[in-house]
Amino acid sequence: MGDNTINRTPLRVLIVEDSEFDAKMLVSTLRKGGYEPAFQRVETREAMAEALAKRTWDVVLSDFNMPEFAMAEALQLVQQSKLDIPFIIVSGGIGEDIAVAAMKAGAHDYLMKGSLARLVPAVAREIREAAVRVARRQAEESLRESELRYRTLWETSTDAVLLIDQHGAIQFANPAVMSVFGYGLEDVLGQRVSLLQAKDQNPSSRMIFEDYLNSSGKTPASIEEVDGCHKDGHALVLEVAFSVMELHQTRWKVLFVRDITERKKNEATLRENLEQFRIAREIQQRLFPKSAPLIAPFDVAGASFPAAATGGDYFDFPAMLDGGLGLAIGDVSGHGIGPALLMAETRAYIRILSHHRRDLGEILTLANCILAEDVSYERFVTLFLARLDPVSRVLHYANAGHPSGYVFDAAGKIKSRLKRTGIPLGLQPEAQYGAGTSVPLAPGDLVLVSTDGIEEATAPSGEFFDAIRVVETVRRHRHLPAAKIVEALYQEVCAFSGCASQVDDITMVVVKVRAEGVIADPPSAI
Repeated sequence: MGDNTINRTPLRVLIVEDSEFDAKMLVSTLRKGGYEPAFQRVETREAMAEALAKRTWDVVLSDFNMPEFAMAEALQLVQQSKLDIPFIIVSGGIGEDIAVAAMKAGAHDYLMKGSLARLVPAVAREIREAAVRVARRQAEESLRESELRYRTLWETSTDAVLLIDQHGAIQFANPAVMSVFGYGLEDVLGQRVSLLQAKDQNPSSRMIFEDYLNSSGKTPASIEEVDGCHKDGHALVLEVAFSVMELHQTRWKVLFVRDITERKKNEATLRENLEQFRIAREIQQRLFPKSAPLIAPFDVAGASFPAAATGGDYFDFPAMLDGGLGLAIGDVSGHGIGPALLMAETRAYIRILSHHRRDLGEILTLANCILAEDVSYERFVTLFLARLDPVSRVLHYANAGHPSGYVFDAAGKIKSRLKRTGIPLGLQPEAQYGAGTSVPLAPGDLVLVSTDGIEEATAPSGEFFDAIRVVETVRRHRHLPAAKIVEALYQEVCAFSGCASQVDDITMVVVKVRAEGVIADPPSAI
């Protein structure tokens, strides 16, 4: 076999990520895109500071939320180091306001973990732009020292550089004018700078140029976004840095011009994607039960709180073949549009199969066989499925790789753990699933099933909420209606995490067994 690394471009990558798996996915994507990454993964402030001090990096790829280290701190460390390293956020999904704030704070781009198609071009672009920024800074410093040195840098710059005389005519243009505007040097020398502006451009953009060219005295360096025009007539969006220089007792006005048309398109695409996420979340929320079923003697409530715009958790109360109370709660790996679609697909399969099959293990076996054809190797679904018989008051369940549920008695003691009876759905098409041991329920008993987002919620110190706190919280509030228990448990998690952004989706279902003759508040899905 040949050496696949011969034609790869070396790349030094600092990955700020608490998940070793996610870091490996990033490195794998870069390798597939033609890079040979030399990388280091860090997940604490101290480790990142040491990495910045000891090695040179081409790019920083940072998760947004980590148990012990936030993206804002990572970005601040890079900025404090005075190193011009491209900083790209790679996260499971964040709100539009947070994404915009991060970009304004200095992040160069934002990508989603569930869609890494833009990772390689984004890295290539930001590395090129970092090189341009270096060239620009060097050019500005060298301009004051030597015309010859400055000209050399201008000749190699990817930004168009123009020297304008006191009459507004272009007296020098570097080769990049051809790549930005399409004009040869002979086309622009001696022409007014208005040649490079759109004839019908925004009047405010034209005024920027006019004010700059007509100003007297020393003009402070400034950067403006203006409209431009390519030689072939298509519109450009330009980022223009205005400055002045003294050379051979002559005062020149200098324009450093960068074509940011593509960047503006990408920003528009980002805004559009965020809007699509908002719409997707609205649609997904409609898939959750609007209210819990009213089946005596059960008091039922459920809720889901996604970490991203769209989540991978789901809960439902599917109609069962024998008229029992169905209870399903699942967790699709990852966040974003992909997991949300897989969640909707899983919900549909479970609903259909529950109408035609009574055996819970058989339902999971058939659902797994179908889902395995539709998911890739990095996706899977954990699913807890139960049927509660309102006459015999017996809970039957099957658990496909989902965290254990709990059955508490009236005194708050754990009566039974509803453990896993098989692997997650989607991993092995031929997997067979059986049911767990049925649990007789008595008046006052309480059933809790949740996704791992509750137990894995973290405090600012990095400590997990864990299963012990879940059990203690339920015990303290077991006298409340099911909906109030759900609300209390979620509020407890929020208080524990210090109101920080959720790292994972949080979903739970609570079922209480009422005593005969007791009338509870109408149950609901929160």
